[in-house]
Amino acid sequence: MIKLPWKRGARPLEPRQTVNPRLLELQTAKQILEEIFHARPSDIDEMIQMRLEEKSWSKESWQKEEEPWPREFCLGE
Repeated sequence: MIKLPWKRGARPLEPRQTVNPRLLELQTAKQILEEIFHARPSDIDEMIQMRLEEKSWSKESWQKEEEPWPREFCLGE
């Protein structure tokens, strides 16, 4: 006897793993650099580390600035 698809026994659903969107974005960017620019993973990690050091994302530097970005942007005069 063939069972109809909607009459088959219920299967427990496996919980989905949540993925951090920032981590997914970083992994995608690394893949693009590898595939398009033929960069080695070690070089990419080194570039990222250098950029983070240049930016110095320390807590003290953010506390010194009241507004890190301008509220308005005007193109031209």
